[in-house]
Formats: sequence, C-alpha cells, structure tokens
Amino acid sequence: MLVLVAPGQGAQTPGFLTPWLELPGAADRVAAWSDAIGLDLARYGTQADADEIRDTAVAQPLLVAAGLLSAAALGDISPGAVAGHSVGEITAAAFAGVLDDVSALTLVRKRGLAMAEAAAITETGMSALLGGDPEVSVAHLEKLGLTPANINGAGQIVAAGTLEELAALAEDKPEGVRKVVPLKVAGAFHTRHMAPAVDRLAEAARQLAPADPKVAYVSNKDGGAVATGAEVLDRLVGQVANPVRWDLCMETFKELGATALIEVCPGGTLTGLAKRALPGVKTLALKTPDDLDAARELVAEHTRA
Repeated sequence: MLVLVAPGQGAQTPGFLTPWLELPGAADRVAAWSDAIGLDLARYGTQADADEIRDTAVAQPLLVAAGLLSAAALGDISPGAVAGHSVGEITAAAFAGVLDDVSALTLVRKRGLAMAEAAAITETGMSALLGGDPEVSVAHLEKLGLTPANINGAGQIVAAGTLEELAALAEDKPEGVRKVVPLKVAGAFHTRHMAPAVDRLAEAARQLAPADPKVAYVSNKDGGAVATGAEVLDRLVGQVANPVRWDLCMETFKELGATALIEVCPGGTLTGLAKRALPGVKTLALKTPDDLDAARELVAEHTRA
C-alpha cells in the first residue's frame, strides 16, 4: 500500500522549482495558479533568495504548488492514503480530492498571509530537538514556556515560542537531546501565537465547497483518518494553532499496512522520519524530475491489487 505525503514549511530552498518548470505544461500550469492567487510562484521558486522564500506568505503557497506539480508529474496514481505535514495537509487535501488545485492554493495563500500577520505580533520561531526521550523533552519545554509544536516521531520534536524562550532552550537542552537546530520559519506555528490566524482561515474555509476524501486522509491532529471534506476543512483551520502529531500519522500508516511512501517536492524531511520510524517501508523523495522514473516504479510495485 502506497502513502503519498507532502512536506511542511522549512523544506523550501532557493531555486528548487526550476527543474520542475522544464516539464511539459508545467510553466503554463504554474502561471495560471500564480494569476489565480496573485503571487508569482515561478519567480519565487526559481529566482528568490532564502530570505524571500522564508516569508510565510510566500513559502506556504510555494510549497503547495510544488507538491501539486510534482505529484501531477507522476501521472494518474491511486495511493492508499495521503497526508501532509502542517501546510502539507492542504496539498494532501488536493491529493484526496477534497479540494481542487486552485481552491487549495487560494486557501493556502490566505493561510500564509494570516499566519504571517500573526507572527509579526511577537518575535517567535521554532527549533528542532534531535534525540532524547519525548516525555522528558516535552516536560522540559513546558518548563521553559515553549510549546512542543511538532511531535514528529523518530526522536524528533520541534519546539516553538518566543526568541528569548528558544535562546534559553539552546543554553539548557533537555536531558538526552543531542542537538537543538533553529528552523527556517518565520514564526511559532501550531501554538497560541497563531490564534489570530484561526478566525481568518475559518472565514476562507467557509467559502469553499469540499468533497469527501477519495482515499484515506490522515490528519495531523491525532493521526486519524478523516471521512468527510467538511471535517478535513475544520481540522485544517484548527491545525494552525495546535500541535502537529506526525508521530501518530506514521502509526496510522503502519496500521493501514503501508509498504511504500513517496514524499512530493521538496521531499526529504518526511522520508527521513519514515526511514527511522517505519522499518521495512520503502521510501522515496521527489526532489527533482530525475526522481520520477524511480517513483513511478515504486508506484507500480505498491498499488497493484
């Protein structure tokens, strides 16, 4: 059984969209999406520097566009389940047929703008903790006033909070944690600091007409498979101010019988977690179009009846 997953913010790098735009029809598709949401996705994905694409209002739609473009390049595939990490959940909603591509990009554009405005209120950020016991780390973070915003499994937790709180964490790591790595994001996502964005995203979601998922849609909220489009949208709205439980998503992949996992562009982070947490599951990250042939072979091997 194949699982198709989409990465979250921080996965983007300067120029990462360049080779994908060389595929037949890709440039025209991205140009149409850019017109629909009022953002030059091609320029940001090919010419912008790291600081420009770190901007939440840019990074989020850029990541969803890249995920949709790379998945389309695979052809007509039928995964057994889909999921996304944080903003990748909107990409996954399109994979599942809950939203069409333009609706997904329209929603993520409004999400990115709302979260950027919320992040501007207080200087905040996120840092990844590598290693350590999750229970020990979570207790330590709460003592410092930080939120365990992403519990990713495979020994990784992401802390979020003010820059002062993150500086204190760097000086006082939880017992057993090998390293604290600041992330390339512009705010404390999935925490109380994002509360101002929730109402704006809820209003944007009310303007959409979601369909029910055609495949299992695995939610960041609790790792559960969501049955209706309305519930998918509700969870997408609430998710911006609540922790990502990717560890529980991977548990669900296991329970569903996953045998392979493909991470769409810009892949790498989620396949790395899966390699450690899902032994025996074949993984592949779509980083460039050079990965497409291997991905298609994996699709053929793991979607046969």
